[in-house]
Amino acid sequence: MIDKEHLRATMMALAEADLAQAKRKYAQFLEAARLDRTEPIEADEQAQAETAADLAEAFDDNTHDNEAKLRALRQIDFGPKSEVEEGAAVDLGDRYLVVAVSTGAFECAGRNFIGISTAAPIYAALEGKKAGDTCEFNGRKLLVRDVK
Repeated sequence: MIDKEHLRATMMALAEADLAQAKRKYAQFLEAARLDRTEPIEADEQAQAETAADLAEAFDDNTHDNEAKLRALRQIDFGPKSEVEEGAAVDLGDRYLVVAVSTGAFECAGRNFIGISTAAPIYAALEGKKAGDTCEFNGRKLLVRDVK
């Protein structure tokens, strides 16, 4: 049996760790982008500062993405499901998919999971399926073993 509140808590902890990492990297690259205007600035210093600024912007975007994931995880109904929909944990045999937010692979309660959003192409193939149903995705036949 899957404890879906524990699953949500695990996903939130992962998203919080990703957010903290993105914030650290953003601050690090933002600091590297600052130039001391009281001294002459070499061309290579200017180039390095511009590169750091671009990287800081990328990590700022990552920060906002992780904040959005945390908001979504707080709002999604992780209650019991009988078909593939938002908040469902879907057993595909070798891995569970969690329809919530996209994540990398992670382990929770001894099972392997990966988070997907409702915008993921695999979700379009699985949406509305129930335990025992099959679908095709990327030329592979998938069996939905269970939906929680």
